[in-house]
Amino acid sequence: MELKVSSLAERPEMRERVLGMANSWPEFVTEDPVGNAHYGRISGELPEHVLFAEDERGEIVAHAHSVPFALHAEDRGELPARGWDEVLVWAFEDLRHGVRPDTVSAISVVVDPRLQGHGLSARMLSAMRDNARAHGFSEVVAPVRPSAKHLEPRTPIQEYAYRVRHDGLPYDPWLRVHARAGGVVHAVAPASMTVSGSLDQWRRWTGLPFDTQGDIEVPGALVPVRCEPESGYAVYVEPNVWMRHAL
Repeated sequence: MELKVSSLAERPEMRERVLGMANSWPEFVTEDPVGNAHYGRISGELPEHVLFAEDERGEIVAHAHSVPFALHAEDRGELPARGWDEVLVWAFEDLRHGVRPDTVSAISVVVDPRLQGHGLSARMLSAMRDNARAHGFSEVVAPVRPSAKHLEPRTPIQEYAYRVRHDGLPYDPWLRVHARAGGVVHAVAPASMTVSGSLDQWRRWTGLPFDTQGDIEVPGALVPVRCEPESGYAVYVEPNVWMRHAL
């Protein structure tokens, strides 16, 4: 497929179409309050770090968001255990205070559900790496949401993250795309995203009864959701895998 990749800095008039592209995220994933507070800001405040791909007909088929941040600032230096949530907070904290960034973090690569499985995610990841390099950065990091982990919600993430195939590449398909692009598994982010809500909210998000004490397996969730019926809430703490790409 022939693609034209642009940034929103180059074509700001495309913002609504980019953000309105269909996706396949489970509904509960979009209820992370940190993500809700910051994700939409990327396209408005950091448009040079939002890329999108158009096919031959001009249809948007994929987009990629990333954020620059100061990994090596005082009191940092290590990729955070709170992964996706924390790096979003760091990026906009740095932007607010005028701190010079030294690293780019991937935030998302989204492919039109109708075209998944055609290699578009790898092409957008490559474009994100090229974009970071063009802006003078020497490293891209990524709090990766392993794409097949939801099939094994009770497998410890530490075990899953480092599982490899016979050829030495990661077992997980999305981790494998990163590895083929030059990324290496660095660490696990055990609390990369946290979604909490009332039992009624979880029932609405998932269609499940959420009336049993303990760990509930939810379609699309990487780990079980902790349900506390007596207290009236449930909490999902998603682990991700930090991968580092030297450019």
